Amino acid sequence: MPSTLGEAGEQLAARWYESRGYEVLERNWRRREGEVDLIVREGRTVVFVEVKARSSARYGDGVEAVLPAKQRRIRRLADRWLAELTPAAARSRVTVRFDVVSITAGRISVVEAAF
Repeated sequence: MPSTLGEAGEQLAARWYESRGYEVLERNWRRREGEVDLIVREGRTVVFVEVKARSSARYGDGVEAVLPAKQRRIRRLADRWLAELTPAAARSRVTVRFDVVSITAGRISVVEAAF
């Protein structure tokens, strides 16, 4: 059982992707520069997912919270993940996408190619 709202949101997001045929490659992939909540793959597409879970919409939608600085950090982490875990020859055949999953009061909204 998840201990926090964030963990519950990440589990819900992972299940959403799995139900659509994606393979979950990583959860909470961390490096000194930050963390990527989920990394999933469908075919040649690798998706780096930021999950924002909120108990209410009082402070806006989770997508609104992924500001340019956070987007840059996730892009840098994606580059690092690809460099560390994907052979150089294979990187040219991978399509990368950045999604944001917003979960508000248990309702999930997925924005594909959010940035």
